[in-house]
Amino acid sequence: MDSLLSFELLGYMASVFVAISLMMRSVTRLRMINLVGAVLFTVYGLVIAAYPVAVVNGFIVFVNLYYLQQTWRETAVLARTA
Repeated sequence: MDSLLSFELLGYMASVFVAISLMMRSVTRLRMINLVGAVLFTVYGLVIAAYPVAVVNGFIVFVNLYYLQQTWRETAVLARTA
C-alpha cells in the first residue's frame, strides 16, 4: 500500500471520529470520541507536515482531556457524598 494512501486513510479515520462525536447526546461520550479524532488528526498533521492542523488538534486534545478530568472529578465527588 502506498504510504501516502495510508496517511490519507488516517485523515479519513480522524474525520469519521470527529463526525461521530458530534452525534453523541452525552457530552462525556462526545469528548471521548472527539479526543480520539483529535489525536488522529494531530498525528496526521505531523506526518504530512501540516503543522497548523497538528497544533490546533493538539490543543483540542488538551481541552478534551481537561474537561473529561473535570467531569470524572465531579462524578467521584458525587459518588463519595452519596
